[in-house]
Parts: sequence; structure tokens; C-alpha cells
Amino acid sequence: MRTPFTGLWLSCLLAAGASAQTLSSPLPAGTPPPAGTALPHGQGAGVHSPLSPFAPLPKRTDVVAWSTLTDITTRVEKKRIVPVYPAPVASLHQKTLRLQGFMMPLEPGENQRHFLLASVPLTCGFCTPGGPESMVEVRTKTPVKYKLEAVVVEGTFHVLQNDPYGLYYRITNAVGVP
Repeated sequence: MRTPFTGLWLSCLLAAGASAQTLSSPLPAGTPPPAGTALPHGQGAGVHSPLSPFAPLPKRTDVVAWSTLTDITTRVEKKRIVPVYPAPVASLHQKTLRLQGFMMPLEPGENQRHFLLASVPLTCGFCTPGGPESMVEVRTKTPVKYKLEAVVVEGTFHVLQNDPYGLYYRITNAVGVP
């Protein structure tokens, strides 16, 4: 089992040929959003809300900011939603870097070698805290102990172009950093 979240990605449903209901807006086409409701890039789902009951990630200068990773756009290509990475994100490919986030285990047990790192804490065992732009698949060199608190990992970062599970990022040969 690769990941329990694979069925959640719309791109997988579209690729499998699933039909989806088309929803329409109650507003006429071209109506601008109400003032103050539009979110700039890097501020949508997966970015810690100031209203959250959980403490945000502590400020660190030695990690890549989630606002950088979430500042992407998407396009539909052959019935799949694919990411369009801006130059600052694309330039991270194959670089050794550090990320800070919250562990989402993919297998049972206290020690994890394969998990998702999310920009915000997991609040529901059946829900993802954001879209694929706000999560990174992590593969570690050696098992790491699961923690509810924020963790920092360092490894080789991969910007994924066509992941079959709809993931946008992966970090391999990761190690925990204090």
C-alpha cells in the first residue's frame, strides 16, 4: 500500500475516467470576489490560519518556507490536474534542503520511514490538512520516532512532474534535524 491518501486526489479520479458532477456558482460568471476575501498565492489551504487552536510552526531561517512551496498554480492536461512550478520552486529540485512540518504517518507504528510532512497539524485521521502543495512525501534513511510536535527533516528534495499519486514534492534520504 503506497499511501492511504491516494484516493483523495481529484487528478487520480479524473485519470481513472470517473465522471464528476459539474457545480455552478450562484454568482454570474466574471463576478469578482467580495473585497478582502481573495487570498494571495501561498496563503490558501495548507497555510496555518491565525485562528487555529494549534501553535504555528516556530520561525526558522534554515528551512524552506511553506509559502514558497504553496505558491504554485495548476493546469488541466489530458484530464489530469498538473502543477505549474514557478522558478523559485523548480530551482529546489535535487537540492539538499531542510523542511519543517508535522508528520502524517502512512503506516502503523511508533517508528516511521515513510510519511507525509504537512505544513499544518493533522486534526482528523481521515482528512488531509491541505492540498498536495502543502505536503511532502518523506523517505528516511533510518526510522524516525513519530511526534505530534513539529519536526525538521533534511534530505534530497524532488519537485515531481508526473507523480502517479498526485504528489508534488518528495524528500529522500532524509534525516531528522534538532
